[in-house]
Formats: sequence, structure tokens, C-alpha cells
Amino acid sequence: MAAVNGGVSFWYAAGGVPEPGPGLPGDREVDVCVVGGGYTGLWTAYYLKKADPSLRIAVLERRFCGYGASGRNGGWLYNGFAGRGAFARRYGQQRAAAMQRVMDEAVGEVVDVTVAEGVDADIVRGGVLEVARSKPQLERLRAFVEGERAYGEGRVELLSAKEATDRVQVAGTLGGSWSRYGARIQPAKLVRGLARVVRDLGVEVYEGTPVGAILPGNAHRKPRAVTPLGTVTADHVLRATEGFTAGLRGEKRTWLPMNSAMVATEPLPAGFWADAGWQGREVLGDFAHAYMYAQRTADDRIALGGRGVPYRFGSRTDSDGSTQVETVRQLRAILDRFFPAAATARIEHAWAGVLGVPRDWCATVELDRPSGLGWAGGYVGSGVTTANLAGRTLRDLVLGVETELTGLPWVGHTVRRWEPEPLRWLGVHAMYAAYHAADRQETAGRATTSPIARFADLVAGR
Repeated sequence: MAAVNGGVSFWYAAGGVPEPGPGLPGDREVDVCVVGGGYTGLWTAYYLKKADPSLRIAVLERRFCGYGASGRNGGWLYNGFAGRGAFARRYGQQRAAAMQRVMDEAVGEVVDVTVAEGVDADIVRGGVLEVARSKPQLERLRAFVEGERAYGEGRVELLSAKEATDRVQVAGTLGGSWSRYGARIQPAKLVRGLARVVRDLGVEVYEGTPVGAILPGNAHRKPRAVTPLGTVTADHVLRATEGFTAGLRGEKRTWLPMNSAMVATEPLPAGFWADAGWQGREVLGDFAHAYMYAQRTADDRIALGGRGVPYRFGSRTDSDGSTQVETVRQLRAILDRFFPAAATARIEHAWAGVLGVPRDWCATVELDRPSGLGWAGGYVGSGVTTANLAGRTLRDLVLGVETELTGLPWVGHTVRRWEPEPLRWLGVHAMYAAYHAADRQETAGRATTSPIARFADLVAGR
């Protein structure tokens, strides 16, 4: 068992979970109201205020800035985004490649802004290392590297087993890939730093202010965000609630709140790191169907995550990050398989959070001018960098300027809603049961990708 289970996340362990700041003092009228105080909401407020300091901007946050996925994630600042393949099929390879290019650049944009604004988020640009530990995983890894050529030569390097283990000594590695478009971060430091910066710019940030409904505007009335503490009326109301979107009136089936869980070890001794390597502080993943993700933290722990129980009936979310004992056991087993020398290390913290999953697994950003409502999200777990791009895109849409960003394929992308219960609970659990079964087959020696995984992809609608 973990010493701490919940407490929002390990990323708050050193400084403590923040107390919410002042709440909404009553009805307010502003130019732009942002609902959600995570990466998307804060980046949007930041770029709007920098572009036009005269704008009156309010951010409404249910608990405190960084309570959701922005303060709980695995700390992967990287260039992946949800829906690239679907965008290429629907809108053409050229437009998907354009979005990939700006995502590549967005990694550096986040780093540059944190430096310029004095936000210390323990960022190390070590890139992204992904490893294959079975023949089917190696097959998928090679196909992935080959597929990346369509988005630019030299973006991802194919590594031999030795080249991969020279970077990080993962047991059983058969090969790997490495991309320079990635960095390790401390998620909570980034989101809390952004909150400080936007406050200093003059953005009104109201914490402890749950929004129950976002109402559209019309020819006679502006859009508004309704809370128990008052109603905020604005020219534009922007939804940035990601995995908590289902809690808003009328949004129950918009995005599914998918669970992801993590554990963090105690600090590991110098002898472990001498053998394990990881000197570049790369973020680490694999090519399993139910994949893992990990980082070497600033204080020399391993923080490692995976799916666990994927979804709670009725789109419910966790209680302050607590996760199931069985999920902790599963993550412990992954840690032991990857790093046998860490088998005696204590798990000091376990936690969970939710990420937003659209029905077609594609992230979107949009501003509907007649209603005055906008939104961004559905990142499917790749939101750290994508949220920055979303913030800049929403800025341009709100300001009414046509830019390269407003022409990207995720702008205005439409997707159908999720099925009602119990169909979505049954579908999600069947999908991940199939992925886990496929991984077990492949670990047991299957030479090619399990057909069970292809069935799971079909159920997912990817």
C-alpha cells in the first residue's frame, strides 16, 4: 500500500494542498469569463491579457487552480495530441501535419514562457523515450517511427535495445524510440505558477466557485456562468473544464471522464541511478496497449502511471485523488517489471485523476459567435502541451483575428456525444479489459499484435 492515497496528488506533497483563494463576491460582468482554473483556462487568460491588457477577464475555479488534471498528471510536456490520425483522414495529411508542427513548437513555447515569467516547474528538456518489451510492441514501435516520417524527417529516432537502455535501463527492452520534443515538468508547480502570473497581470481569479451551468447568449442577452455565489455575464464564456465537464448542466455526455492513476516511490539512492541511468531525465513510456508513463522526479523518485479502473459509472469522479488498492498493486507490478532493482522501494504516494475523452478521441477548440460560448479540451491524456496551444487559439478566436492557429483542423471539429448509461460504462470497461487481455497474450509470448486489441480499437471508435 502507499503511505498516502489521494491528497489530490504527490505534486502537492512538499508544499501542501493549497487553500482556495477568494470566491466570487457576487454578480459580475466582464469581457471574458473562463470556467476552469487548469492549464487551458490559465493559458487562455494569460494570452488574452497579454494581447489586450484592457480586457476584463475572470477565471472561475471550483476548488483551487490546479485541482484537476493540471495538478495531477504525469508531467509530460510533449508534442502528442489527441486525434492526429483522424484529422489526417478527415481533413487531409497537410492540415494534420500543420497541427503537428505547431505542437512541436508548443513544447518550446511553454518552456520559454515559464522562463520569461519566472515560473520554476522543474523543467528538463530530455525528450520522450518509449520502449518495446515484446515482439508485438517492437512491431508497433517500428510502425510508429515509420509513420512519423509523414510529419517530417528526423522527428523521431529508432533506437536499438542497447541505445534505448543506454538512456534508461528498463528490464527486457527490445528497442526504443526517442523524440526531442519533450520535457519533464512538475505539474503542480507549473499550474500554480501560471495562476500567480495571471493574477499579477490583473486577471480576476475566483476559487472555491463551482459553476453549475453555462448559458448561451442571444440577440437580447449575453452568455453567462451561473454559480451559487453569483452569476458572471460576459461577451464570451469559455469552458475549460476537461475531465470535469460532465458536472455541468447539459454536458453529461459531452466528454467522458477517464481515470488515470499514479504512484511515486521514495527517493531512490545514488546507486540505483548509477545502474538505471536516466541521466537525461527523459519522460518514459512503452508500447503496451494499456500503456504506462513515467518520469524521474527532481528529488530522484520514480513517478509512474497507468489506467487502473478506467471509468466510474455515471461519469463520477474521484474524491480528492484517492484511487483503488488494486490499482496501486497493478502500478507497483509495472514498476517492478520495468525496474527490478526498485522492487524494495517504498511507494510513498498514490493518486488518481480524470481526463476528458470525446467520443472520437479527438481534441477540439471552438468559439460559437452567436451564443458567445467557447471551449477547448478532450485531450485524452495529452493535455499539458495541447492546453497551451488551446489557450493561444482561443485568444485569436476571441479577438476575431484569422491566424495560422485558427485554421488548424481541430478548430470547429464536431463529434457526437457519448452513449447513455449503462452503455458507456459497459463499453469502456470492455475496451480496457480487452487491452489488458491483449497485453497478457503478448507478454506470454505472442509474436504479433493480439487481435483482441483490434477489437478494443473498434469498440473505442478510434
